[in-house]
Amino acid sequence: MPGLGGHSQSSSELTPLEGSIERVVYEDPESRFAVARLRVVKKPEAVTIVGHLLGMQAGSQVRLLGRWTVDKKYGEQFRVETCQQVVPATVAGIEKYLGSGLIPGIGPELAKRIVSFFGTATLEVIENQPDRLTEVEGIGRVRASRIQKGLTEHKELQEVMVFLQGHGVSPSQAVRIYKQYGKAAISLVRENPYRLALDVWGIGFKTADAIARKLGIDKASPARAEAGILHQLGELAEEGHVHVPEHELVAQVERELDIDPAMARGAVERLAPTGRVVREVLGERGECLSLRALWDAEVRAAASLARLIENPAPPVAISVDKAIAWFEKEQQVELAAQQKEAIRATIQEKVVVITGGPGVGKTTIVNAILCILAKKGCRVALAAPTGRAAKRLAEATSRTAMTLHRLLEFNPRGGRFERNEASPLDVDMVVVDEASMVDVLLAASLLAAIPSHAKVVLVGDVDQLPSVGPGRVLADVIASRAVTVVQLTEVFRQAAQSAIVTNAHRIHRGELPNVATGETASDFYFIERDEPKDVLNVLLALLAERIPKRFGLDPARDVQVLTPMHRGDVGSQNLNRALQARLNPPRPGVAELTRGQRVFRVGDKVMQVRNDYDKEVFNGDIGLVTDVVKDDEGEQVVVELDGRQVPYAVDELDCLVHAYAVTVHKSQGSEYPAVVIPVVTQHFLLLQRNLLYTAVTRGKKLVVLVGSRKALGIAVRTDDTRLRWTWLAARLREACSPQK
Repeated sequence: MPGLGGHSQSSSELTPLEGSIERVVYEDPESRFAVARLRVVKKPEAVTIVGHLLGMQAGSQVRLLGRWTVDKKYGEQFRVETCQQVVPATVAGIEKYLGSGLIPGIGPELAKRIVSFFGTATLEVIENQPDRLTEVEGIGRVRASRIQKGLTEHKELQEVMVFLQGHGVSPSQAVRIYKQYGKAAISLVRENPYRLALDVWGIGFKTADAIARKLGIDKASPARAEAGILHQLGELAEEGHVHVPEHELVAQVERELDIDPAMARGAVERLAPTGRVVREVLGERGECLSLRALWDAEVRAAASLARLIENPAPPVAISVDKAIAWFEKEQQVELAAQQKEAIRATIQEKVVVITGGPGVGKTTIVNAILCILAKKGCRVALAAPTGRAAKRLAEATSRTAMTLHRLLEFNPRGGRFERNEASPLDVDMVVVDEASMVDVLLAASLLAAIPSHAKVVLVGDVDQLPSVGPGRVLADVIASRAVTVVQLTEVFRQAAQSAIVTNAHRIHRGELPNVATGETASDFYFIERDEPKDVLNVLLALLAERIPKRFGLDPARDVQVLTPMHRGDVGSQNLNRALQARLNPPRPGVAELTRGQRVFRVGDKVMQVRNDYDKEVFNGDIGLVTDVVKDDEGEQVVVELDGRQVPYAVDELDCLVHAYAVTVHKSQGSEYPAVVIPVVTQHFLLLQRNLLYTAVTRGKKLVVLVGSRKALGIAVRTDDTRLRWTWLAARLREACSPQK
């Protein structure tokens, strides 16, 4: 094939190419695939290079291996197979290298000062005499040490990157691998690439499998089959399952890995004695397999809850009827019979579940319990699974509430909770709101840390979507019949005046929401559009013009678009692009930072997508970008989260996504002044009653559905969601059995 200068090249031959990146034309933020223009010595014009460029920026000197190709649309290109940054020898080159942003702690201005001081000896000084950096104004010993560490890590990273790129690993994944293993990455990956799927966030079995194939590991390798078993168990855990029947697991592994079922069964036999999986007979399901951590969590949760149920609380002298009457007089409210039943149960019983939909008075019950027990000097801890839910609980009760992680004193360094069986909470009662969001892992840690004398109250709506993590704890505790459950069904008169509340209950019953009066309803609307592109246009108009004008709500702070899926015309990805362009376009004087195709701009609405205990921000937290900083330290984005200004360095931005639109799952535990929900047949697979119910109940003042009546009907009628494989209810029944 003709290349630069008219030469031809075989399909297997790799050609070296060296030069300086003139500009990066395009970079995909997920795959990190990039298109750039490379300035090559003795060539009059820059050439186009395409491939993974390790996040290189304009000015970077690179050494490439690849092939010349001719694209029908774009012409001649050099397709990069491997990319390595060349350490420059000239003063200008060293300055560009240090100021390129690839070494944390050095921006362009600082790079210029350092190089003007040390000249061509700069890199040698940084590597071997870092203390001399303190001779440069503005650099202390701590910063000098950080710069040396950054340069050393960058060089090690380059070696790892070149190796991993040659085996199909994307740059962002290679960085994570390096962070996990350091300079030992190459030898560890050669030894067993399948460990990547277990050790490194964002790298799944398929990526590890592709690396293994390139390293020459046989498709029928026992290590591959064992990794496949663990991978499938992990995938099922992502779907919410705690275990899986063995015959189903073997069938899935056989299909996914294209291996003989005997090999899959052999892998199970080898894994079971290692303790990484647990094999047990679970009733009619027969032999089942669990990941050890999930099995441990479910067993611990059942045992801890049984301990709490069986140990009586110290007696408290309370006349329940008088206490309820006192609360009604103090708060000038009249409690319904079901509310009084819930309060009585909480005072008299050890473990109580209070469940019900919107408008049934759950918050009033919690307030009554707190007021009554506070009079008796009881120490009550209020908590919820997320920061947003905890903040709502605090506002509703005018008392301190915290996340479960904070209540249990999570230690990010050790990756453990400081409150546990050996160091229990110093409380007489724990009240957990939004309990439907608690997965089995968190439930196990929480219940273990509650002292035996303390009461437990779980409050939540069991009909909402289950927890994002594995298990269905609230539903299983109710199904066990081992605890007292108060099911609230009466919708109060004030709440019943809200179309949001009445329509939520209609959806729960399998009835279409009452949209006949949509044009006159005060808080619930349905706008009919059949085509997804028309739905998108309506959504944009609603947020940019109609809702702010009609209801005085801020489209970024007050309005949340909730969608079932990530992909599609009205999936979260496309909606975020369109809404950012409409609500927060580029403007003179508004700072922004570009990472590939993603632009973080002051005023953008963003969401954290991973727990970060150091920053104390958690998966699902939403905030606004308040600043974009570019200085000697490099670049960073500052986000306001719950009133705090949280900085994100460039290499931390993969933890942030735009959040003008989020999935319904991500909205759990939150309430918004207004929600807008696209309902289209394009989302057929996820049109489920509990998903629509959850989305509608997130809206506090306004809910707008936009879509087709057909899609709405599908969502309301579809209540055959796949049950999660859990065994907590049975374990709890057995643990509480009098025969034990």
